[in-house]
Amino acid sequence: MKMLINVAENVVADALRGFAAAHPELTVDVERRVIVRRGAPYEGKVGLVSGGGSGHEPLHGGFVGKGMLDAACPGEVFTSPVPDQMVRAAAAVDSGAGVLFIVKNYTGDVLNFQMAAELAEDEGVQVVSVLVDDDVAVTDSLYTAGRRGTGATLFVEKIAGAAAEEGAPLDKVAALARQVNSASRTFGVALSACSTPAKGGPTFDLPDGELELGVGIHGEPGRERRAMMTSGEIADVTVEAVVSDLNPDGPVLVLVNGMGATPLLELYGFNAEVQRALAERRIPVARTLVGNYVTSLDMAGASVTICQADEELLRLYDAPVSTPGLRWGC
Repeated sequence: MKMLINVAENVVADALRGFAAAHPELTVDVERRVIVRRGAPYEGKVGLVSGGGSGHEPLHGGFVGKGMLDAACPGEVFTSPVPDQMVRAAAAVDSGAGVLFIVKNYTGDVLNFQMAAELAEDEGVQVVSVLVDDDVAVTDSLYTAGRRGTGATLFVEKIAGAAAEEGAPLDKVAALARQVNSASRTFGVALSACSTPAKGGPTFDLPDGELELGVGIHGEPGRERRAMMTSGEIADVTVEAVVSDLNPDGPVLVLVNGMGATPLLELYGFNAEVQRALAERRIPVARTLVGNYVTSLDMAGASVTICQADEELLRLYDAPVSTPGLRWGC
């Protein structure tokens, strides 16, 4: 596989150096692996911290900024960050109003963020953690006990971040994050395997002419493999998987997310089919976001996340945001 890297061992550090050069509005500690919103902590504001393995960009570092995260902790590729990173991030963003940890449901992330919360509490930082577990494809996987955390992470970080920006207290911000997670479901489809820099080739075998329904963002197996389908057929399967689990009875937010190697031309065409499938089910769409936001290195494919949103969630979703990966209203 051809990759635009120097050596596999330094790929995350190299990326962080480039990220820092491109985004001087953020403070990037390359050695200690912490990305912090410049100016943090902000007086009276709840600090939002998330993180996870690298390879899912722009998640999470690309969502640090006004209206979303205050700090992010990047791990090695597909590997959880360590508690020391999370403790540094919590200390950097704590204004005395407390810190919210947003944690995707992967075993390493859960254990390390839990340990970090305990260490931060020992240092006088109040921490509340919220778990994201929106993937309906499987109950347990190679990386999790319970459902995986995927596309809903963006909605949780955006809406909780907007509430924190407005000065909401820690319990309110945490409650909103949990509400968004419980109101969200995701299902992903892989058309090709992803390739990690360390391996230098595909992480799993997906034969030509086949796709993986319900794939995880690390390439974990989904529900089944089928012969290649049309965009409309894939949308029907994906929307049915999400809607049958969520049973929405009002307006929804929709994220049509690329896995990293799918062109926008294809994603917008896929979105047209997703919208058609939702309309056939008489589900009103309030907002739609299309693009590569929660990726899996160079995997071809897409995921669909649906979040049932009341007026308050819509207002917070629409609130201004200014980050490298998401920006509007600023």
